[in-house]
Amino acid sequence: MATKTKSPNFSAEEKAAMKERAEEIKREKRGASEAEDAKAVLAKIAAMPDADRRLAERFHEIVLATAPELRARLWYGMPAYYNKDGKNVCFFQDAAKFKARYATFGFNEAARLDDGNFWPTSFALLELTPDDEKRIAAIVRQAVS
Repeated sequence: MATKTKSPNFSAEEKAAMKERAEEIKREKRGASEAEDAKAVLAKIAAMPDADRRLAERFHEIVLATAPELRARLWYGMPAYYNKDGKNVCFFQDAAKFKARYATFGFNEAARLDDGNFWPTSFALLELTPDDEKRIAAIVRQAVS
């Protein structure tokens, strides 16, 4: 007798992220303005738990100060930063989003971080020191170069 194996189910957090993405696509299709996108990002950051919110606020400031050509909008319910071609360059994933022990600062394919055959595409964040902030700014600068 053959036994059935259970296919993996999406977690509640993954389902919520997919629903958020569906809403983002609807907003994009109706032509949301950059101001609406920025407002949605700031609202999402404001709703984060304190530790994540502090990191996200500072990350948001660093990215936009370092690469003013990027614009903010939500991506799967996370603050993300897009280039003029509409490609996601980087994003901030709060620790609470998927019940992780750290927040994540990550990059997508549009980021110009290539370094041979092997390079990092995400970083864990627990706190931000002035040196960490400089490092983030340098990585973002490279990503948009």
